[in-house]
Amino acid sequence: MEIVLFFSIGGIPLIILWMIAGGIFFTLRYGFISLRGFKEAIAIATGKYETEGEGEVSSFQALATALSGTVGLGNIAGVAIAIQVGGAGAVFWMSVAAFLGMSSKFVECTLGLQYRQVNPDGTVAGGPMYYLEKGLADLGFAKLGKLLGVIFALFCIGASFGGGNMFQVNQSFAALTALFPSWESYNWVFGLTVALLVGLVIIGGINRIGVVTSKLVPLMIGIYLMGCFWVIGSKITAVPEAIITIYQSAFSANAIEGGLVGLLILAIRRSAFSNGAGMGTAAIAHSAAKTQEPIQEGLVAMLEPFIDTIVICNLTALVIVLTGSYGVNIPSDINGSELTALAFSQVLSWFPYLLAVIIFLFGFSTTVAWSYYGEKSWVYLFGERNTFIYKGVFLICIFIGAVVNLGVVVEFSDMMLLAMAVPNLIGCVLLSNKVAKRLKNYQLKRILESKIT
Repeated sequence: MEIVLFFSIGGIPLIILWMIAGGIFFTLRYGFISLRGFKEAIAIATGKYETEGEGEVSSFQALATALSGTVGLGNIAGVAIAIQVGGAGAVFWMSVAAFLGMSSKFVECTLGLQYRQVNPDGTVAGGPMYYLEKGLADLGFAKLGKLLGVIFALFCIGASFGGGNMFQVNQSFAALTALFPSWESYNWVFGLTVALLVGLVIIGGINRIGVVTSKLVPLMIGIYLMGCFWVIGSKITAVPEAIITIYQSAFSANAIEGGLVGLLILAIRRSAFSNGAGMGTAAIAHSAAKTQEPIQEGLVAMLEPFIDTIVICNLTALVIVLTGSYGVNIPSDINGSELTALAFSQVLSWFPYLLAVIIFLFGFSTTVAWSYYGEKSWVYLFGERNTFIYKGVFLICIFIGAVVNLGVVVEFSDMMLLAMAVPNLIGCVLLSNKVAKRLKNYQLKRILESKIT
């Protein structure tokens, strides 16, 4: 698997090319749906076209759960690393990738709802595992679909233990100890506390996860954005110059190469692709939405890359550029979260302490969401009766993540995270005609409804 992930063409890893190619294909295939459907996506997310159906959570709660699995350390630390490595122009290429990823999210989350499995007790099982198996069976590729579904589930479980769990807890604790060094010897207390809190949430399934994330995600994003706007507002006259710097840096020879390197780092550490576009995990959350219309859920899902990368990551980049907190004057060994904290401290001396809390909340919500992704993959492979085994191992991994140096463990899990895009995008491309037909019918329905009203 390492060969597949790190084999490169023109210096760009094959897996990154694969995900970008998928985004380009879907963007063109559906006529720039990320632009045409953006207004309707917002209307659906705010409840304008709410259509009650089988499911467990509202479209907004599904969106919040998926966002909680993507908005995280990458938005704070990953952007800073990308700018350090590739220059200010790196954020431009992140935004381009996110724009393409909006179409990928649309496809996979539409398919997630279309092929979900509603159990007799009303619970829902969905995601790439199911649309790979059922969807490809419809096309006459049953064996291929089952194989790809199993491969995806295995990758997802591995990623949930590492990048979606241990890495989040480890980095959250590191951010806290950077401000409070005396806490370093209490990593075991931190690990036990987080494991207990996560356990209290995930024991209630997607219903409780949806309730928690629908309240936690808007709060933590809102606080972080207020900090960004405060810094930007204090340097408002320099904003046009900062934007020009980002744009010009993106098209200089050095910045293009550096930007791609930065994107690779962010992808591996869940940043450039922290929105998860192409990986398929968001489809697991959106498949639980209480709606009868798959296209609506696909449109709502498009908002994730927009919020995660085009909005939050760009605002983080502006804060860093406006405060001059990058370049030759910054120590090379400073990590991403420390660099972002340094940028905020140039204007708000107290904000790094609040930022540490935000990082913890980001890490906590990401861990909660990934517990659901991994659990549903586990159920697909082993059945409902054995979920206590998965949850137990997941909570143990939280403690491990807080007390040990992860090293190769997280690197391997992150490889599995990226590898999920391989089976997922194969299925999405093969099933793209089914989504196109459903989208056409949905658009005709909307036209008729508008004429009637």
